[in-house]
Parts: sequence; C-alpha cells; structure tokens
Amino acid sequence: MIYNSIIDTIGDTPLVKLNKLNKGIKGKVYVKVEYFNPGNSVKDRMAIKMIDDAEKAGILKPGGTIIEGTSGNTGMGLALVGIARGYKCIFTMADKQSKEKIDVLKAMGAEVVVCPTNVAPDDPRSYYSVAKKLNNDIPNSFYPNQYDNLSNWKAHYETTGPEIWKDTEGKITHFAAGVGTGGTMSGTAKYLKEQNPSIVSVGIDTYGSVFKKYKETGEFDENEIYPYLTEGIGEDILPANVDFSMIDHFVKVTDKDSAVMTRRLSREEGLFVGWSCGSAVHGALEYARQNLKEDDTMVIILPDHGTRYLGKVYNDDWMKNHGFLEDNTFGTARDIISSRNGTYELVVAKKGEKVKAAIHLMNERSVSQIPVVEDGNVIGSLTDTKLLTKIIQQPTLKDAPVEDVMEDSMKFVAMDSTLDVLSSMVDKDKAVLVRDDLHQIHIITKHDILGAITKS
Repeated sequence: MIYNSIIDTIGDTPLVKLNKLNKGIKGKVYVKVEYFNPGNSVKDRMAIKMIDDAEKAGILKPGGTIIEGTSGNTGMGLALVGIARGYKCIFTMADKQSKEKIDVLKAMGAEVVVCPTNVAPDDPRSYYSVAKKLNNDIPNSFYPNQYDNLSNWKAHYETTGPEIWKDTEGKITHFAAGVGTGGTMSGTAKYLKEQNPSIVSVGIDTYGSVFKKYKETGEFDENEIYPYLTEGIGEDILPANVDFSMIDHFVKVTDKDSAVMTRRLSREEGLFVGWSCGSAVHGALEYARQNLKEDDTMVIILPDHGTRYLGKVYNDDWMKNHGFLEDNTFGTARDIISSRNGTYELVVAKKGEKVKAAIHLMNERSVSQIPVVEDGNVIGSLTDTKLLTKIIQQPTLKDAPVEDVMEDSMKFVAMDSTLDVLSSMVDKDKAVLVRDDLHQIHIITKHDILGAITKS
C-alpha cells in the first residue's frame, strides 16, 4: 500500500495473544501493540487529532510553532505531524525522562527544554508551566495541552476503540490500560462500553499518583503524591481527559514490578516494549488472575517501544542500582522498615517553629538529622553538624524560624532499593527517606544500613 506521508500510517495496530505471561489465567489475554505506529507509540493517535482539530478551528496557522509538555511519546507524534505539515516544535520535559526520549525528539528537529521533576505542577519551573509561558511568549504558537485537550480522548474513541471491537469480533469483556493523561483509557473505554455496557475497564496507576484513591473516595489526597520513576503513567493532577466514570477499577503497580515485567515481555513474549507497558501488563494480569473466566477476553494497551528505555529498564547496571533485579543478594529498605515492627515514629520539625525548639527535639530524641515539613510535605532538612556551624557563626539564629536555616530535603528512595544502593546515596551529611505502602515516611541513616548489613 502507498501512503502520501508517514502520518497516514497511524493506527490499525495489531492485537497479539500472550502465550507465557498469562499462564494460570482463565480466558484469553491480548495486547494491542502500539509501537507499530510510525512514532512507536499510542500517542501518535491523539497527536494528529489535536492538530487536525486546531487547524479546523483556526487556532494553528501555517508556519506556526507547536509547544507541548510531554514525557516524550506525545512529542514524537507531534514532531511527525509538524514535519508533515511544516510546523516548528518545542517540547518541555521533566528531567526524569530517559535520555533516549530527549535524543529522539532532537533527531526529529524539535527543540527540547528539560525541567525539574520534583516541583509542583503550578511551580513556574515545572514542565507544564514552562510550556504555557513559551506559548504566551511566542507568536503564532499552539499549546495542545494533551492533559486537558479533549481531542485526546476523542482520538481513541474514533480509532482505538473501534479497532479493538472489530479485531475481537465484539468478544472483548475486559479492557486495561495505563492512565496518564487519561485519553487512551477514557476514549477507548467509552467506545467499547457503548457497544457493550458490561465490558469492564481496568485503569493501571502507579504508587505516587493520585488516581486510584480519587476514584475510590472522591478525595484528591496530596499525601498520595511522591516521586516515582516509571515514565508515562500516573499523575499529580487530574487531567480533563481522565473520565473516571469510564474506569471501573484501578490497580497500582510499583516501579520495580513494572520494570521487571517490562523485561519479561521482551524475553518471554518477544515484545520489546516501554516501561509503562510493564505496568499495564503487571496490573492487568493481577486483576485477571482473580476475575477472568474461561470465556472472557481481555485486551491490554502496550503504549510504546523499548528503544526509549535502553539506558534504564533494559540496562542491567541501572536495574541493579535501583534494586530492581530479581537476583539481588542484598537486603532492601523494605527490610529495614519491617525490622522496626511498627514502632517507628518519624521525628520532624515544622518550618515555622523556632530553631531552638528543633534543637531541643533533636537532643531529646537523640537524632542527628530530621526532615522539615509543611502541611505534611517534606520541604527541607536539618543536620546537627551544619546547624551547629551556623549558630556558632550567628547565635541569634536560634530564635529564627527553622525555614531560615534548613537545608535541601533528603532524597526519597524506592522501598525495594537495596542496601548497596542506599549506601551509595547516603552521603556524609544526609540520610534518605522512603514512603511505605501505607504512605508513612521513614528515615534511613548510615547506622540503619550498617545495622542491616551486619544482620544479613
């Protein structure tokens, strides 16, 4: 078949049956392999839809600039459309995204602005805010805003859903996908449920994201938000494209389980896919083991290709350094926390209290360093050595608020980080923090790590 341009090849991706990873699961499990799109991801679908709709509305004019905040895949789809139709592209990305994603976008002629990950969405440094500012500053530019642009879910309502319905001959009973911007899940599920209201939709979320609790309680809980590594899934905001009425259940998946499953998909099924694909399959199969029946058919979306994660989940050293390899011989942060037998209470200072009160607390509890908090969020830290130096130099600081003398926050690490990884992260001054499965924050010091090593 002959096409007029590369973007005309978007869609009509294959369904592939799982043959090994689904052992012991009743019913059939298929994956929709979206890396067959020209940009190697599901995001190509909504990229072209957002541009089509913007052109029809007169928002995007010839010779204009497309500016978008992206985790990489949407940028690739937009870059392809830009090349085909003569638009310049500028993309903002969080610094946790893989180098491969940044390099691919640059290879497609796009300008990439890298922004810090661990800032609030409304912080002027966030990749959301930087994209909006660039849109305001650059004439004849268009900010698609994949999170709130409803062309996102409509693209999947018009293409992904009908393809799945047709290819399964209407036999699909369960649909699963990762939820990030929400467009893939919401648009596809809406179409499928209109064909058969009894189809069950399962959204895959990650720890550190707000979606699951919001769906189950209606509460946007900021305590659910904390740094995580998996790319392209979960959010610390509620995008307009996430239609919770279209999502029947949420399953959360850890960074480690996601990374391990991603590698298994490659080795056991021949599917060389991206990191969030591991999240989708791990979570969907976890649900399927308990709920699928013999005559059921589940379809799982695999969003992207593995080439964008060669330096991360497909790199043994990276996996080892994050405690994600299955054959680790060291203990983990989880082991340290478990050894405390639920008796642990984190000692913290509030940013507004006086320094001398914080010093009294540290002496009373015999600790050398503590996190500084505001409204339950960790915003800084105090260490006795640096605090002593500051007060010796300026004695009046003891009556100042803690925020005047606090240092940067301690780093958060994953629960499954191994002791060798933890030891490399704990520098001469700072401990590290970890959030357990109940969202309680724990501190891990050099003494904790040494104690755990001697016990192992």
